[in-house]
Amino acid sequence: MADFGGAEQDAFRTEVRAWLEANYPPELRDADAKTDPEAVWGGRAFADKDSDPQVVWMRRAAEKGWTAPAWPKEYGGGGLSPQEARIVEQELARGRYRPPLLSFGVWMLGPVLLEYASEEQKREHLPKIVRGEIRWCQGYSEPGAGSDLASLATRCEDKGDHWQIDGQKVWTSYADKADWCFCLVRTDTTKKHEGISFVLIDMRTPGVETRPIRLISGESPFCETFFTGVKIPKDNLVGRLNGGWEIAKRLLQYERQNISAGFGEGGSAGGASGDLAEIAKAYGALAYDGGELRTRITRNKMDFQALRLTIARSAAESRAGNGPSAATSIIKYAAAELAKERSELMIEAMGNQGLGWSGEGFSTPELTAVRGWLRTKANSIEGGTSEVNLNVVAKRVLGLPDPK
Repeated sequence: MADFGGAEQDAFRTEVRAWLEANYPPELRDADAKTDPEAVWGGRAFADKDSDPQVVWMRRAAEKGWTAPAWPKEYGGGGLSPQEARIVEQELARGRYRPPLLSFGVWMLGPVLLEYASEEQKREHLPKIVRGEIRWCQGYSEPGAGSDLASLATRCEDKGDHWQIDGQKVWTSYADKADWCFCLVRTDTTKKHEGISFVLIDMRTPGVETRPIRLISGESPFCETFFTGVKIPKDNLVGRLNGGWEIAKRLLQYERQNISAGFGEGGSAGGASGDLAEIAKAYGALAYDGGELRTRITRNKMDFQALRLTIARSAAESRAGNGPSAATSIIKYAAAELAKERSELMIEAMGNQGLGWSGEGFSTPELTAVRGWLRTKANSIEGGTSEVNLNVVAKRVLGLPDPK
Protein backbone atom coordinates (compact mmCIF):
# COMPACT_ATOMS: atom_id res chain seq x y z
CA MET A 1 0.00 0.00 0.00
CA ALA A 2 2.03 2.96 -1.25
CA ASP A 3 -0.23 5.73 0.01
CA PHE A 4 -1.65 4.96 3.41
CA GLY A 5 -3.39 7.71 5.31
CA GLY A 6 -6.63 9.33 6.37
CA ALA A 7 -9.61 7.00 6.62
CA GLU A 8 -7.58 3.92 5.65
CA GLN A 9 -5.08 4.55 8.41
CA ASP A 10 -7.82 5.17 10.98
CA ALA A 11 -9.61 1.98 9.96
CA PHE A 12 -6.45 -0.09 10.23
CA ARG A 13 -5.61 1.43 13.62
CA THR A 14 -9.09 0.54 14.86
CA GLU A 15 -8.62 -3.02 13.60
CA VAL A 16 -5.24 -3.34 15.34
CA ARG A 17 -6.54 -1.93 18.60
CA ALA A 18 -9.50 -4.31 18.60
CA TRP A 19 -7.31 -7.33 17.86
CA LEU A 20 -4.86 -6.48 20.65
CA GLU A 21 -7.64 -5.98 23.18
CA ALA A 22 -9.26 -9.28 22.19
CA ASN A 23 -6.09 -11.39 22.12
CA TYR A 24 -3.95 -10.05 24.97
CA PRO A 25 -4.11 -12.59 27.83
CA PRO A 26 -5.98 -11.12 30.82
CA GLU A 27 -3.32 -12.47 33.19
CA LEU A 28 -0.67 -10.20 31.64
CA ARG A 29 -2.64 -7.07 32.51
CA ASP A 30 -1.68 -7.72 36.12
CA ALA A 31 1.78 -6.25 36.75
CA ASP A 32 2.51 -9.16 39.10
CA ALA A 33 1.36 -11.88 36.70
CA LYS A 34 3.06 -15.20 37.40
CA THR A 35 5.03 -15.71 34.21
CA ASP A 36 8.64 -16.61 33.53
CA PRO A 37 10.46 -13.39 32.49
CA GLU A 38 12.58 -15.45 30.11
CA ALA A 39 9.49 -16.60 28.20
CA VAL A 40 9.37 -13.34 26.26
CA TRP A 41 12.61 -14.45 24.56
CA GLY A 42 11.09 -17.71 23.37
CA GLY A 43 13.29 -20.62 22.34
CA ARG A 44 13.25 -24.36 22.85
CA ALA A 45 12.98 -24.00 26.62
CA PHE A 46 9.39 -22.81 26.22
CA ALA A 47 8.26 -25.23 23.51
CA ASP A 48 6.05 -27.16 25.95
CA LYS A 49 4.94 -24.36 28.27
CA ASP A 50 1.54 -23.90 26.67
CA SER A 51 -0.06 -22.50 29.82
CA ASP A 52 2.40 -19.63 30.38
CA PRO A 53 0.49 -16.42 29.51
CA GLN A 54 3.55 -14.89 27.88
CA VAL A 55 3.96 -17.95 25.64
CA VAL A 56 0.26 -17.77 24.75
CA TRP A 57 0.65 -14.09 23.85
CA MET A 58 3.77 -14.73 21.77
CA ARG A 59 2.08 -17.51 19.79
CA ARG A 60 -1.04 -15.46 19.10
CA ALA A 61 1.04 -12.53 17.84
CA ALA A 62 3.25 -14.87 15.81
CA GLU A 63 0.23 -16.48 14.15
CA LYS A 64 -0.79 -12.99 13.08
CA GLY A 65 2.77 -12.31 11.91
CA TRP A 66 3.07 -9.37 14.27
CA THR A 67 6.26 -10.44 16.00
CA ALA A 68 7.84 -9.30 12.70
CA PRO A 69 5.01 -7.28 11.13
CA ALA A 70 6.97 -5.91 8.15
CA TRP A 71 8.53 -9.23 7.08
CA PRO A 72 7.07 -10.99 4.03
CA LYS A 73 4.18 -13.35 4.69
CA GLU A 74 5.91 -16.24 2.93
CA TYR A 75 8.46 -16.30 5.77
CA GLY A 76 5.90 -15.99 8.57
CA GLY A 77 5.86 -12.20 8.87
CA GLY A 78 2.86 -9.92 8.80
CA GLY A 79 3.47 -8.62 5.27
CA LEU A 80 2.51 -5.11 6.41
CA SER A 81 3.57 -1.87 4.80
CA PRO A 82 5.98 0.38 6.75
CA GLN A 83 3.06 2.60 7.75
CA GLU A 84 0.97 -0.36 8.93
CA ALA A 85 3.90 -1.84 10.89
CA ARG A 86 4.39 1.52 12.58
CA ILE A 87 0.74 1.58 13.66
CA VAL A 88 1.13 -1.88 15.22
CA GLU A 89 4.18 -0.62 17.16
CA GLN A 90 2.31 2.49 18.28
CA GLU A 91 -0.70 0.54 19.49
CA LEU A 92 1.46 -1.93 21.41
CA ALA A 93 3.10 1.03 23.17
CA ARG A 94 -0.17 2.91 23.68
CA GLY A 95 -1.86 -0.04 25.37
CA ARG A 96 1.24 -0.84 27.45
CA TYR A 97 1.17 -4.39 26.18
CA ARG A 98 4.12 -6.59 26.99
CA PRO A 99 6.29 -7.32 23.94
CA PRO A 100 5.11 -10.60 22.41
CA LEU A 101 8.72 -11.53 21.60
CA LEU A 102 12.19 -10.17 22.33
CA SER A 103 14.61 -11.63 19.84
CA PHE A 104 18.06 -11.03 18.39
CA GLY A 105 16.64 -13.11 15.55
CA VAL A 106 14.02 -10.44 14.82
CA TRP A 107 16.22 -7.40 15.50
CA MET A 108 19.50 -8.42 13.88
CA LEU A 109 19.72 -11.81 12.19
CA GLY A 110 16.39 -11.83 10.36
CA PRO A 111 16.97 -8.61 8.40
CA VAL A 112 20.35 -9.80 7.09
CA LEU A 113 18.95 -13.24 6.24
CA LEU A 114 16.29 -11.48 4.18
CA GLU A 115 19.07 -9.63 2.38
CA TYR A 116 21.85 -12.22 2.05
CA ALA A 117 20.58 -15.75 2.72
CA SER A 118 19.59 -18.37 0.20
CA GLU A 119 15.92 -19.13 -0.31
CA GLU A 120 16.37 -22.44 1.53
CA GLN A 121 17.96 -20.67 4.52
CA LYS A 122 15.19 -18.09 4.64
CA ARG A 123 12.47 -20.73 4.67
CA GLU A 124 14.34 -22.79 7.26
CA HIS A 125 15.10 -20.04 9.81
CA LEU A 126 12.81 -17.03 9.37
CA PRO A 127 9.49 -18.72 10.28
CA LYS A 128 11.09 -20.17 13.42
CA ILE A 129 12.33 -16.70 14.38
CA VAL A 130 8.85 -15.22 13.89
CA ARG A 131 7.28 -17.97 16.02
CA GLY A 132 9.86 -17.60 18.79
CA GLU A 133 10.85 -21.25 18.47
CA ILE A 134 14.59 -20.54 18.35
CA ARG A 135 16.50 -18.14 20.58
CA TRP A 136 19.62 -16.67 18.96
CA CYS A 137 22.87 -15.22 20.28
CA GLN A 138 25.60 -13.27 18.51
CA GLY A 139 29.17 -14.59 18.18
CA TYR A 140 31.20 -11.51 17.24
CA SER A 141 33.66 -10.18 19.84
CA GLU A 142 36.70 -12.18 20.92
CA PRO A 143 39.30 -11.65 23.68
CA GLY A 144 41.69 -10.20 21.08
CA ALA A 145 39.10 -8.70 18.74
CA GLY A 146 36.71 -6.22 20.32
CA SER A 147 36.81 -2.76 18.80
CA ASP A 148 38.98 -4.17 15.99
CA LEU A 149 36.48 -6.90 15.23
CA ALA A 150 38.10 -7.77 11.89
CA SER A 151 41.08 -9.17 13.83
CA LEU A 152 38.96 -12.15 14.94
CA ALA A 153 40.78 -15.47 15.03
CA THR A 154 38.08 -18.13 15.47
CA ARG A 155 38.92 -20.61 12.71
CA CYS A 156 36.45 -22.27 10.36
CA GLU A 157 38.11 -24.96 8.25
CA ASP A 158 36.72 -26.77 5.24
CA LYS A 159 36.69 -30.48 6.08
CA GLY A 160 35.10 -31.62 2.84
CA ASP A 161 31.56 -32.48 3.87
CA HIS A 162 31.40 -30.03 6.81
CA TRP A 163 32.99 -26.98 8.44
CA GLN A 164 35.02 -27.33 11.65
CA ILE A 165 35.13 -24.39 14.06
CA ASP A 166 37.72 -23.78 16.78
CA GLY A 167 38.08 -20.63 18.85
CA GLN A 168 36.52 -18.40 21.47
CA LYS A 169 33.98 -15.60 21.62
CA VAL A 170 33.34 -13.24 24.54
CA TRP A 171 30.51 -10.94 25.67
CA THR A 172 28.08 -13.30 23.95
CA SER A 173 24.72 -12.07 25.27
CA TYR A 174 22.61 -14.91 26.74
CA ALA A 175 24.70 -17.59 25.04
CA ASP A 176 23.93 -19.95 27.93
CA LYS A 177 20.21 -19.65 27.13
CA ALA A 178 20.41 -19.56 23.33
CA ASP A 179 19.53 -22.34 20.89
CA TRP A 180 21.53 -21.05 17.92
CA CYS A 181 24.35 -18.58 17.30
CA PHE A 182 25.07 -16.38 14.26
CA CYS A 183 28.82 -16.16 14.20
CA LEU A 184 31.76 -14.52 12.46
CA VAL A 185 34.62 -16.92 11.70
CA ARG A 186 37.91 -16.79 9.84
CA THR A 187 37.98 -18.89 6.69
CA ASP A 188 41.12 -17.31 5.19
CA THR A 189 44.14 -16.49 7.36
CA THR A 190 45.99 -14.62 4.60
CA LYS A 191 43.53 -11.72 4.54
CA LYS A 192 41.89 -9.62 7.23
CA HIS A 193 38.44 -8.30 6.28
CA GLU A 194 38.24 -10.49 3.15
CA GLY A 195 38.96 -13.67 5.13
CA ILE A 196 35.83 -13.60 7.31
CA SER A 197 32.65 -15.64 6.80
CA PHE A 198 29.22 -15.62 8.44
CA VAL A 199 27.89 -18.96 9.75
CA LEU A 200 25.01 -20.33 11.82
CA ILE A 201 25.74 -22.72 14.70
CA ASP A 202 23.37 -24.95 16.66
CA MET A 203 24.41 -24.44 20.31
CA ARG A 204 23.66 -28.11 21.08
CA THR A 205 26.48 -29.20 18.76
CA PRO A 206 29.23 -31.16 20.57
CA GLY A 207 32.21 -28.92 21.37
CA VAL A 208 30.18 -25.78 22.18
CA GLU A 209 30.63 -24.54 25.76
CA THR A 210 29.36 -21.37 27.47
CA ARG A 211 30.49 -19.74 30.72
CA PRO A 212 28.49 -16.80 32.16
CA ILE A 213 30.45 -13.67 33.12
CA ARG A 214 29.42 -12.05 36.42
CA LEU A 215 29.23 -8.27 36.07
CA ILE A 216 29.73 -5.49 38.61
CA SER A 217 25.94 -5.05 38.69
CA GLY A 218 25.62 -8.63 39.98
CA GLU A 219 24.00 -9.90 36.78
CA SER A 220 25.42 -12.33 34.23
CA PRO A 221 23.81 -11.56 30.87
CA PHE A 222 27.07 -12.13 28.95
CA CYS A 223 29.11 -15.27 28.39
CA GLU A 224 32.39 -16.60 27.18
CA THR A 225 31.69 -19.09 24.40
CA PHE A 226 34.16 -21.79 23.37
CA PHE A 227 34.18 -23.82 20.15
CA THR A 228 36.34 -26.95 20.17
CA GLY A 229 36.21 -29.14 17.08
CA VAL A 230 32.63 -28.01 16.38
CA LYS A 231 31.26 -29.51 13.15
CA ILE A 232 28.52 -27.68 11.25
CA PRO A 233 26.88 -28.45 7.88
CA LYS A 234 28.16 -26.71 4.76
CA ASP A 235 24.65 -25.24 4.31
CA ASN A 236 25.15 -23.14 7.47
CA LEU A 237 27.35 -20.64 5.60
CA VAL A 238 25.35 -17.49 4.83
CA GLY A 239 26.30 -15.49 1.74
CA ARG A 240 29.64 -15.83 0.01
CA LEU A 241 32.65 -17.65 1.42
CA ASN A 242 34.92 -14.91 2.81
CA GLY A 243 32.09 -12.42 2.29
CA GLY A 244 31.07 -12.26 5.94
CA TRP A 245 32.46 -8.81 6.69
CA GLU A 246 29.85 -7.16 4.48
CA ILE A 247 27.10 -9.03 6.34
CA ALA A 248 28.73 -8.20 9.69
CA LYS A 249 28.69 -4.46 8.99
CA ARG A 250 25.08 -4.57 7.87
CA LEU A 251 24.04 -6.50 10.96
CA LEU A 252 25.85 -4.01 13.21
CA GLN A 253 23.76 -1.23 11.67
CA TYR A 254 20.61 -3.11 12.61
CA GLU A 255 22.00 -3.77 16.11
CA ARG A 256 22.79 -0.08 16.67
CA GLN A 257 19.40 0.90 15.33
CA ASN A 258 17.63 -1.41 17.77
CA ILE A 259 19.79 -0.47 20.77
CA SER A 260 18.94 3.15 20.06
CA ALA A 261 15.26 2.30 19.55
CA GLY A 262 15.19 1.24 23.20
CA PHE A 263 15.54 4.92 24.06
CA GLY A 264 12.72 5.97 21.74
CA GLU A 265 8.94 5.94 22.00
CA GLY A 266 7.83 3.20 24.35
CA GLY A 267 11.47 2.21 24.99
CA SER A 268 12.79 1.31 28.42
CA ALA A 269 16.55 1.41 27.90
CA GLY A 270 18.81 3.76 29.73
CA GLY A 271 19.31 2.17 33.13
CA ALA A 272 17.22 4.68 35.09
CA SER A 273 13.43 4.69 35.21
CA GLY A 274 11.01 7.34 36.39
CA ASP A 275 10.78 11.08 35.84
CA LEU A 276 14.00 12.78 36.90
CA ALA A 277 12.35 16.01 37.99
CA GLU A 278 9.80 14.20 40.17
CA ILE A 279 12.50 12.04 41.75
CA ALA A 280 14.63 15.10 42.50
CA LYS A 281 11.65 16.80 44.15
CA ALA A 282 10.81 13.69 46.20
CA TYR A 283 14.33 13.56 47.62
CA GLY A 284 14.53 17.31 48.21
CA ALA A 285 17.47 17.63 45.83
CA LEU A 286 16.20 20.83 44.21
CA ALA A 287 15.81 22.80 47.42
CA TYR A 288 19.46 23.68 47.97
CA ASP A 289 21.28 23.29 44.65
CA GLY A 290 20.88 26.90 43.51
CA GLY A 291 19.30 25.80 40.23
CA GLU A 292 22.33 23.97 38.85
CA LEU A 293 20.85 20.45 39.19
CA ARG A 294 17.49 21.69 37.92
CA THR A 295 19.23 23.06 34.80
CA ARG A 296 21.08 19.80 34.10
CA ILE A 297 17.92 17.72 34.57
CA THR A 298 15.97 20.01 32.22
CA ARG A 299 18.72 19.87 29.61
CA ASN A 300 18.82 16.05 29.79
CA LYS A 301 15.03 15.81 29.41
CA MET A 302 15.13 18.15 26.39
CA ASP A 303 18.02 16.23 24.81
CA PHE A 304 16.22 12.91 25.32
CA GLN A 305 13.08 14.26 23.68
CA ALA A 306 15.15 15.47 20.71
CA LEU A 307 16.77 12.01 20.55
CA ARG A 308 13.38 10.26 20.54
CA LEU A 309 12.15 12.45 17.70
CA THR A 310 15.36 11.78 15.77
CA ILE A 311 15.01 8.02 16.34
CA ALA A 312 11.42 8.12 15.09
CA ARG A 313 12.44 10.06 11.97
CA SER A 314 15.38 7.75 11.30
CA ALA A 315 13.18 4.66 11.74
CA ALA A 316 10.64 6.05 9.27
CA GLU A 317 13.40 6.76 6.74
CA SER A 318 14.77 3.24 7.26
CA ARG A 319 11.39 1.62 6.66
CA ALA A 320 10.82 3.71 3.56
CA GLY A 321 14.27 3.04 2.10
CA ASN A 322 16.77 0.22 2.16
CA GLY A 323 17.31 -0.35 5.85
CA PRO A 324 19.49 1.52 8.34
CA SER A 325 22.33 3.83 7.33
CA ALA A 326 25.53 5.06 8.95
CA ALA A 327 23.33 7.58 10.80
CA THR A 328 22.65 4.77 13.29
CA SER A 329 26.16 5.39 14.64
CA ILE A 330 25.27 9.01 15.43
CA ILE A 331 22.12 7.97 17.28
CA LYS A 332 23.84 5.09 19.09
CA TYR A 333 26.59 7.43 20.36
CA ALA A 334 24.14 10.11 21.50
CA ALA A 335 21.85 7.57 23.19
CA ALA A 336 24.74 6.05 25.15
CA GLU A 337 25.95 9.42 26.41
CA LEU A 338 22.48 10.64 27.39
CA ALA A 339 21.67 7.36 29.17
CA LYS A 340 24.84 7.58 31.26
CA GLU A 341 24.12 11.22 32.09
CA ARG A 342 20.51 10.44 33.08
CA SER A 343 21.50 7.65 35.46
CA GLU A 344 24.20 9.80 37.05
CA LEU A 345 21.67 12.59 37.59
CA MET A 346 19.27 10.14 39.22
CA ILE A 347 21.94 8.86 41.62
CA GLU A 348 22.92 12.45 42.44
CA ALA A 349 19.29 13.44 43.05
CA MET A 350 18.83 10.55 45.50
CA GLY A 351 21.76 11.69 47.62
CA ASN A 352 22.87 9.12 50.17
CA GLN A 353 19.94 6.89 49.21
CA GLY A 354 21.52 6.56 45.77
CA LEU A 355 24.57 4.83 47.21
CA GLY A 356 22.98 1.62 48.48
CA TRP A 357 23.83 -1.86 47.29
CA SER A 358 22.06 -4.18 49.72
CA GLY A 359 20.63 -4.43 53.19
CA GLU A 360 18.02 -2.45 55.07
CA GLY A 361 17.52 1.26 54.65
CA PHE A 362 17.19 1.24 50.86
CA SER A 363 14.07 0.76 48.78
CA THR A 364 13.91 -1.51 45.74
CA PRO A 365 13.82 1.46 43.31
CA GLU A 366 16.93 2.89 45.00
CA LEU A 367 18.84 -0.37 44.70
CA THR A 368 17.64 -0.74 41.10
CA ALA A 369 18.84 2.78 40.30
CA VAL A 370 22.38 1.96 41.47
CA ARG A 371 22.52 -1.16 39.34
CA GLY A 372 21.02 0.70 36.41
CA TRP A 373 23.70 3.37 36.75
CA LEU A 374 26.40 0.71 36.60
CA ARG A 375 24.67 -0.96 33.65
CA THR A 376 24.74 2.22 31.57
CA LYS A 377 28.54 2.08 31.49
CA ALA A 378 28.11 -0.71 28.95
CA ASN A 379 25.97 1.49 26.69
CA SER A 380 29.14 3.02 25.25
CA ILE A 381 30.61 -0.44 24.53
CA GLU A 382 27.85 -2.75 23.27
CA GLY A 383 26.90 -2.62 19.61
CA GLY A 384 30.21 -0.99 18.78
CA THR A 385 32.12 1.29 21.16
CA SER A 386 31.51 5.02 21.14
CA GLU A 387 34.99 5.47 19.68
CA VAL A 388 34.19 3.11 16.79
CA ASN A 389 30.88 4.86 16.17
CA LEU A 390 32.62 8.24 16.08
CA ASN A 391 35.01 6.84 13.48
CA VAL A 392 32.05 5.65 11.40
CA VAL A 393 30.48 9.11 11.61
CA ALA A 394 33.76 10.75 10.62
CA LYS A 395 34.32 8.51 7.60
CA ARG A 396 30.88 7.61 6.29
CA VAL A 397 28.78 10.60 7.31
CA LEU A 398 31.22 13.51 7.26
CA GLY A 399 33.54 12.03 4.62
CA LEU A 400 36.70 12.91 6.52
CA PRO A 401 39.99 11.33 5.37
CA ASP A 402 41.91 8.80 7.43
CA PRO A 403 44.53 10.39 9.69
CA LYS A 404 48.04 10.36 8.26
